[in-house]
Amino acid sequence: MSGGGGIGELPRKEASVLKGHEGAVLAARFNADGNYCLSCGKDRTIRLWNPHRGILIKTYKAHGREVRDVHCTQDNSKLSSCGGDRQVFYWDVATGRVIRKFRGHDSEVNAVKFNEYASVVVSAGYDRSVRAWDCRSHSTEPIQIIDTFLDSVMSVSLTKSEIIAGSVDGTIRTFDIRIGREISDDLGQPVNCIALSNDGNCILASCLDSTLRLLDRSTGELLQEYKGHTCKSYKMDCLLTNNDACVTGGSEDGIIFFWDLVDASVVSSFRAHASVVTSVSYHPTDSCMISASVDGTIRVWKT
Repeated sequence: MSGGGGIGELPRKEASVLKGHEGAVLAARFNADGNYCLSCGKDRTIRLWNPHRGILIKTYKAHGREVRDVHCTQDNSKLSSCGGDRQVFYWDVATGRVIRKFRGHDSEVNAVKFNEYASVVVSAGYDRSVRAWDCRSHSTEPIQIIDTFLDSVMSVSLTKSEIIAGSVDGTIRTFDIRIGREISDDLGQPVNCIALSNDGNCILASCLDSTLRLLDRSTGELLQEYKGHTCKSYKMDCLLTNNDACVTGGSEDGIIFFWDLVDASVVSSFRAHASVVTSVSYHPTDSCMISASVDGTIRVWKT
């Protein structure tokens, strides 16, 4: 490999193990500047860590069921979370106080994301809907509901003007909020996670046929497929490394894979966990990654 994607620069050395969750960890995410990370899981808690020093900073408890996803605002002051109790929580990071609970989903909520201004949080659920909530208003009614999906919505990404969501119905749907237009790309396989490339031109989709697919955002064209891992029954993250040179994702056997973006060859794979790798998150600037697993741990990987 040439350029910035050399194998020596991939984060494959275990720097620390973050322990504290009881049971499966379902998501782990770096914050905006990469100094901290958040995790959530089956034990109904959200945890804030300093992954570089390997220490737990704070634990957030209020959810009544497992917590499936968590996202932090750009300024690190607020976080949102969702899960099995069908609610979207909006928290103050410093005090650990729940500012608001957004209710409206009829079933478990799989994913949450803030818009870049942290004024809106968007959630995706088993009830086949995506909902947008206004963080600044005291209303707990959604400001928008998108319910054109035919099955559970597993993952959501946002751009300045679009909501992009992936569903078990096999589609990735892009909604242009400004003009009210929907574009649907049918992958023909259940989608359990989507991620945008760093240049914003592509969507990476993890599908339940153990294949990651890369789509051109402007045309919907399938550009590449990545295989070798096992993904059949778990929601598992996928992403592109910071320079978009490699695709990375976990596997149900505890292995993390790195693929060359262009030719889809497996550049590296290594056993990271004792069980399913549910989540991977890349540091915003450095070659550093965190992974989370059903084995109850979050692991920090560096070069």
